[in-house]
Amino acid sequence: MEIRKAAEEDLPAVMELYDTARRFMRRTGNLSQWVNGYPWRELIVSDMRRGESYVCEENGQLAAVFMFRIGEEPSYSAIREGAWLNEKPYGVVHRLGSSGVVPGAGRFCLDWSYDRCGNLRVDTHRDNAVMRRILEEKGFVRCGVLTIEDGTERIGYQKI
Repeated sequence: MEIRKAAEEDLPAVMELYDTARRFMRRTGNLSQWVNGYPWRELIVSDMRRGESYVCEENGQLAAVFMFRIGEEPSYSAIREGAWLNEKPYGVVHRLGSSGVVPGAGRFCLDWSYDRCGNLRVDTHRDNAVMRRILEEKGFVRCGVLTIEDGTERIGYQKI
């Protein structure tokens, strides 16, 4: 597998991948994350223009997409029911979605991101049992509960 920055010409395939990921979430009991069309096209274009959107490919086929950056995440400034493992500079992964066609693509994206910074934070919805399991398998520690900008809660994870 290879990871590269997403380009705007990837947008139709990226949005289709997010549609696939939303359907998978619903089938696995995650009914309240990524609702109302989230992540929106405009948000993904913004990620791309900032150079923070990445795709994972296998043999030219889009296997996963995600947002990655090194820098603070405003929603992570306040954490309840726990604490972050450290306050050192960190990377953030958001909007990780997999096509489901290439096994392990999401895990590969997390490994790639961690390799770039060695201190990675991720959040996910309480109902996203699949993502919580993947994070824990990859050595992420559940750190507490966050409130993101839309006012909903997420579970914060960190790997150092």
